Amino acid sequence: MTASAPAAHGRPPAVLKFGGSSFRTLAAYGQLAEALSRRVEEERTRLVVVVSGQPGETEQFRERLSKVNAHPEDETVAGLLTLADTVGAQLLATALHRVGRSATVLAGHQLGLTTDSAFMWARLEHTDPEPLRTALRDNEVVVVPGGQAADKEGRPTWLGKNSSDLSAVAVAAAVGAPRCEVHSDVDGIYSSDPHLIKGAQLLGEVSYNTAALMSLYGAKVLHRRSVRLAQRHKIEIVCRYNRDPFTIGTVIGSAGSTVAAVVLNQRSAALRYDSDELADRAYAVFHGANIDVVRLTSGPLVAVTGGFVDLPEFQRRNGLAPGEYAGVPVTAIRGSQVATQLARDEEDALHLSQRLHDHVNRPSADPNAPLLEMQGV
Repeated sequence: MTASAPAAHGRPPAVLKFGGSSFRTLAAYGQLAEALSRRVEEERTRLVVVVSGQPGETEQFRERLSKVNAHPEDETVAGLLTLADTVGAQLLATALHRVGRSATVLAGHQLGLTTDSAFMWARLEHTDPEPLRTALRDNEVVVVPGGQAADKEGRPTWLGKNSSDLSAVAVAAAVGAPRCEVHSDVDGIYSSDPHLIKGAQLLGEVSYNTAALMSLYGAKVLHRRSVRLAQRHKIEIVCRYNRDPFTIGTVIGSAGSTVAAVVLNQRSAALRYDSDELADRAYAVFHGANIDVVRLTSGPLVAVTGGFVDLPEFQRRNGLAPGEYAGVPVTAIRGSQVATQLARDEEDALHLSQRLHDHVNRPSADPNAPLLEMQGV
């Protein structure tokens, strides 16, 4: 066994998050464990590592559940889907044991994060730092399954899609860490999805407000509430690539210049209602359930961003008149300016996003020009 490397006196642990793309193979757990072990040794620090499940595992659980019940209750969904992240956490813990590091897993009900009882998109209400502090006294690495918490009755809750970021920031706040490192298959925030849009540019510094705005409109960069939580606690979010040497791409904090970006999430959907009153009510219900939603101003339209919501079933359960599918929202952002257009389908959204991105990032673009001028692009 490798000798323990105690943390420096009074120094908070490093908090790191690794998304599902970090674990495309089982061998990746061993590779990451070796890298984490080196960091413990070289920096003489302890680590809290938040992990997601392997790619596709959450969806596999959802598919199995739907074959038993096409419309399961939220409490059941939250209890089952979070298991994918638990499996990932246990695999990383055993990989750390293999390289000689002491490690333990703190699942959602053990972590000290208490939420409301929304189950599927739960909102954090209280954090007890003692479970983490106790685990860090006895272990060099504490592994946390992302997105998990519990309500006041101890029932499992889920913080929502891509909520491992929120878990990581909450952990950082609990242990007093000044920064939180978020590792993914891209090294930072880009002006649009670099996997889909040609010419997408890496943004070195992004303000909390800009990152939260991009997330609200569907950008798969960070969980929006994680950004707001980091802002409240003045925690810097450092975006890094998830492979050695873990390159730093974007830093999210109080600084950041004006950003021009185009947000495309092909899972987002706009719903058109028969009146502004019905659209307003639908917005209030979605928002009240902690689902990211935008009330568009171009008509009785509501954009539910990021997907992972059974829209017909949600509207039925909540007594909403069903909105008509109106397309995929594509949003251009420059500073605090926002302009959203609707594409017919995913393919049309991709072409529209490319045209908008080319427009807002062309060398001759006037940074002070109103975004409304782009409506004819």
